[in-house]
Amino acid sequence: MTSFTKDHNVIQELTPIQYKITQESGTEPPGSGEYLHHDAPGIYVDIVSGEPLFASSEKFDSGCGWPSFTKPIEAQYVNELKDSTHGMVRTEVRSTHGDSHLGHVFTDGPQNRGGLRYCINSASLRFIPLDAMDSAGYGAYKAQVE
Repeated sequence: MTSFTKDHNVIQELTPIQYKITQESGTEPPGSGEYLHHDAPGIYVDIVSGEPLFASSEKFDSGCGWPSFTKPIEAQYVNELKDSTHGMVRTEVRSTHGDSHLGHVFTDGPQNRGGLRYCINSASLRFIPLDAMDSAGYGAYKAQVE
C-alpha cells in the first residue's frame, strides 16, 4: 500500500483556491466546484497527500452546492473535528495524513445509505478514473467503485 504524507512540494503548486481551502480551511462558492456534477466512475483523493477519500459509488446529488458523499472509502483517512466557527457547531472533515481541510459532514444524508452527507470542496480533491486506478496505485479500491 502506498504511504500517504503531506507533500510540501504539492502545497507549493496548489492554485490559490486549492491553497485557501486545504491549508486555510476555506470554502469554495456553492455551485462552483469542478466535481459537483461529475459522475464518472473512480475515486477522489486528497489533492495534497493522495489519500483515498471517497468512491464515486458513494457520491449523490444533495442539492447543497458541493459534491456530497455518503461515506469515506476508509475511515482511517478522514478525521472529523468539532468546528465552532461562524457562529455554529459543525463537524469538520480533514484528511488524516495531508491534514487538508475537505469540508464538513452532516446528518441529513440519505437514510437508506447511513444518513450522512460528507459535503466536500472540489478544490481539495483529485479524481482518479476507474481505468487509471491500477496504474495510479489505487487498484485495491476498485471494488468500491464497481
